[in-house]
Amino acid sequence: MGFGQHQSFYLRTYWLRKAIQQLDNNRFFYEKDASELIGLGTNMVKSLKHWIEATDICETDKRDSDNKVIHTISPFGQIFNAYDPYIEINDTISIIHYHIVDSKEPSTTWYWFFNEYEKNSFVKEEAIKDLITWINKNYDSKNSTDTLERDIDCLIKQYYSKNKSDDPEEVIQSPLAALNLIEEVDGRIYKKNPKFEDIGLTALMYVLLKYGQSEISIDEIETSKNLWGKVFNLQRSEIVRAIEKLVNATKYPLVFDRTNRLDLVRVTLANPIEFLKEEYVRKERALR
Repeated sequence: MGFGQHQSFYLRTYWLRKAIQQLDNNRFFYEKDASELIGLGTNMVKSLKHWIEATDICETDKRDSDNKVIHTISPFGQIFNAYDPYIEINDTISIIHYHIVDSKEPSTTWYWFFNEYEKNSFVKEEAIKDLITWINKNYDSKNSTDTLERDIDCLIKQYYSKNKSDDPEEVIQSPLAALNLIEEVDGRIYKKNPKFEDIGLTALMYVLLKYGQSEISIDEIETSKNLWGKVFNLQRSEIVRAIEKLVNATKYPLVFDRTNRLDLVRVTLANPIEFLKEEYVRKERALR
């Protein structure tokens, strides 16, 4: 499990690019002058280390010479850096979000909120209580209420753009707010249901390929962990619309079988990263 590793700082738009620029030195995040080199405060550097790991921008390994932890740019990070380092494409935002929530490590609260938490409307204190209940039920581990409250606060700020603050750093919006997955009204939090166009067909297909099943039902896409209904709050009608759109585009290897009300999607499996690179090359060509 991983809680509080963000140091109360949500992901900023320019952070991932700044991190990649420093990773020629694969021990950068352990250097004494890392904060000065990258132009961020000490706790922000710790937060950035967390977010580059959570978003799969980088991979961690052990150096052969001395067994020290190092960071290297991941295959996804290379695609990100080459084609959309300023996070201007919806699909990029959606994939970054997916990477954060698709595993219990290192952002357990984010995984829980999108994959496990069934409530669509709640107040913050209620969410904290429900998170504690889930942790106690599933893990033999104790975490302070303050840490979990900071997690929920950070998550809300990361996905909801209308938070008011006197802190200049808090004025900087997280790229994930563009997904419009939650909102806060009079102290109450609501999960919102986007249109599939707001997520992006490339991101949706990538998630299917990462799921790795050649045959999958619409019910499963709607209700299973790490699939569209959970990760992106997509309702069934939007899932069907997205599948139909993917099927009608020849570049996506999908068949939608609605015989006998089975509503099955058949996927020609491919390497998700190779698929993603081809998609971003195509997007770049389309912009020329």
